[in-house]
Amino acid sequence: MRQKPTRAWLVHLLQASLRGGLRQAYLRVQLNPKKYLRQARRAYGLPIKSWREVHSLDENLLNRAAARVVRSSARTAALEGMGLGMGGFATLLPDMGILSAITIRMLQKLSLIYGFEYSTDDEIAALWLAAASAAGLDLTRDFLEKQAVERVVPRIVDQVAVKLGAEVAEKWTARVVPILSAAAAASLNYFFIRAWGRRAQRHFLERRRSMHARHIHGPFVLPSPLPMPELN
Repeated sequence: MRQKPTRAWLVHLLQASLRGGLRQAYLRVQLNPKKYLRQARRAYGLPIKSWREVHSLDENLLNRAAARVVRSSARTAALEGMGLGMGGFATLLPDMGILSAITIRMLQKLSLIYGFEYSTDDEIAALWLAAASAAGLDLTRDFLEKQAVERVVPRIVDQVAVKLGAEVAEKWTARVVPILSAAAAASLNYFFIRAWGRRAQRHFLERRRSMHARHIHGPFVLPSPLPMPELN
């Protein structure tokens, strides 16, 4: 009988921690596209001079680069979890803050690799729509168009926090035991980031394919009627 109140408390704590961490990441975590372009060219062998040129590259090359981003982010999250995990629940709040920053930075990298920058309000909103998709939320474009980006992002953050907080609460109960918490936190962080990253990668890939399909085929437009020949 006591497990339900304990789990409800954990869900609430996780949701609050994720909400705070994601909002701070939204305000403070900003990957510099120009600097990352140089890094991506060197690390992943992308033959581009700007992110727009990504759309001319082979999909498999981009998928391999994206997979490396996800693996690297998951390993970073695991190391962070192992370091803070020794404190059990005492380190939950800073852990979720750092985990949120790792997540947002990973999403920004994946977005760029598939050719989607985030310099305008619409692009920023689209990036957070990808975050929602990776969290398992189905938010339509209409959701974004009805409000300004400074209003829509906090709403997406709240929904992501509610969804993920409920999903991971059971797994995080292992951190109650400090002796086991370091290994448990490393493992949980790794699989948390890897799962989120793979879903985000799938979102960006599908968005890229959809954009290319529209570009190649374009909307169907009825041809203009030919002028009637003049009768002599």
